[in-house]
Amino acid sequence: MRQRLFIGAMFGVFLAVTSAAVPAHAEFKFAYVDVQRALNECDAGKRAKADFQGKVTTLEGRLQRQQNEVQSLKDEMEKKGMLMNQDQRQSLQDQYMEKLKNFERDYKDSKDELQAKDQEITAKIVHDLAQVIRTLGERDNYTMVFEKGSILWGAPNIDITDQVIRSYNAMHVAIGTVGEGAGGGVRPASAQSEQREQPGASEPSDFGSQAARKSTISK
Repeated sequence: MRQRLFIGAMFGVFLAVTSAAVPAHAEFKFAYVDVQRALNECDAGKRAKADFQGKVTTLEGRLQRQQNEVQSLKDEMEKKGMLMNQDQRQSLQDQYMEKLKNFERDYKDSKDELQAKDQEITAKIVHDLAQVIRTLGERDNYTMVFEKGSILWGAPNIDITDQVIRSYNAMHVAIGTVGEGAGGGVRPASAQSEQREQPGASEPSDFGSQAARKSTISK
């Protein structure tokens, strides 16, 4: 009997605690953002994409010239190699092997360079977008803001991507310099050190890192 009374009392305490934690008439407000579209359509993203494509074009042109030189030497060996003496064939083969090695190295280095540049610029812009999203979420009392890629479906009227793009464009700041806002605003990174000193403040550089890994200016 006493055990039943004890269990009943504990259950009553549990109900009281959970009722206090979640108000009976609590209202939830949700939204979502298409981070990839925001990245593509914001002014900073457009400039970054144009600059990135320019680098790609330049590197492709250089690599194409190198590849043409390698192919030319290969054709020469196949057509004239049998007519050359041993020293001439060896010299031509050495040139071919050297240019082929240089081409393969430059191709790999260029690919790695472009990938690193893509990741660097993408991370900076998505970092800024994430700060804007957080500020809008706090200002407009959203319970949670999702990334579009992480939900199966969302009503169009809770898509705030356009609002995020407009807010970011209106700031006219260098990419990667947006800090966390206070009172509905967004402040530059120069004020971030003060924010970090506040108890419970999250690390701005970590905010939006998941979205950055799934997005790219090269799309």
